[in-house]
Amino acid sequence: MADEVLLDKRGDGVAVITLNRPDSLNAMSHPLVESLAAYLADCGADNNVRAVVLTGAGRAFCAGGDVKSMAAGTNAAAANGGAATEASFGSIFAAGVGWLRTAQRTTSYVLHTMPKPTIAMVNGHAVGAGLSLALACDVRIASDRAKLGTIFRNVGFSGDFGGSYFLQRLVGSGRARELYFTGEILEAAAAHAIGMVNRVVEHERLAEETFAFAAQLAAGPTLAYARMKENQNRAEHSDLLTLLDQEALNMQLSGTTNDHREAARAFVEKRTPTFKGL
Repeated sequence: MADEVLLDKRGDGVAVITLNRPDSLNAMSHPLVESLAAYLADCGADNNVRAVVLTGAGRAFCAGGDVKSMAAGTNAAAANGGAATEASFGSIFAAGVGWLRTAQRTTSYVLHTMPKPTIAMVNGHAVGAGLSLALACDVRIASDRAKLGTIFRNVGFSGDFGGSYFLQRLVGSGRARELYFTGEILEAAAAHAIGMVNRVVEHERLAEETFAFAAQLAAGPTLAYARMKENQNRAEHSDLLTLLDQEALNMQLSGTTNDHREAARAFVEKRTPTFKGL
C-alpha cells in the first residue's frame, strides 16, 4: 500500500507534506492522521525546515473524516486497538475520545503553534476536518477550483480538529455559526471574500506561487517569525496588557539574534540581509 502521507524536504528550507489518499479524496484514516502527526513533529524539530506547506494529492486537499470507515466501524476498532467487537461501549467511547484528542493536538494544534510558518496549499475540496486542518495553518493559498465547507452537519457531527476555534476568528462568530449550521460549501472566490483564505490563484499556477511564497518565508528571519506567531496566538485570547508584556519580551529576545544583527548591518550597508535562522 502506498504511504498515506508524503514528506518532501526541499533544498530551499521548505518542507511539503502531502496527504496521499487521492482515491478517497485524502479522507483522514487513522494511519493518515498518525503519519501526518509524525511528519509535523519531524518538521518542527528539523532546523533546516523553515516553512511547511500542507497539501493533498490528486483533485482534493482533504475530504475530512473517512466516513466509509466510520460506517464500517473500522475507525472505532483502530482507536480501541483492533478489539471493538469485544469491548464495552464505555471502553470504545473512551478510546475514541482519547485517540481524537491526541490526533487533534498533534496535527491542528501543531500547525497553529509550530514556531515556523505553515501554509495550506488548497488544491481542491477542503471540507469537514480537512477544512479544519487548512484553517489551522497560518496562511491558506487556494486554487480557483477549490471548494471549502464545514459539512459536519451533513453526517450528523458537531465538528473537530479545531475548526470551531479557527473559523470564527477568521470570518466572525455569526458567519462561522451559519457555515457550521448549514454546511454550505463555498467557491474559492467566496471563501476569499470573507477571509477564509488569504489568496486565490489559477489552478495551474497554484504550486508555483505557493512554493515561491513559502521559499520567501523560509529565507526570512525564522526566529523572529516564531515570536511573531507566538504574539499572534497570544493575542487571540489575552488582554492587552498581557499581550504588551509578551511583545516586550519577544521584541528584546529578537534583538539578541544573529539575524537581527545581520539585518541592521544590511540596512546600514544598503543591501538585502541574508537570514540564517540564528
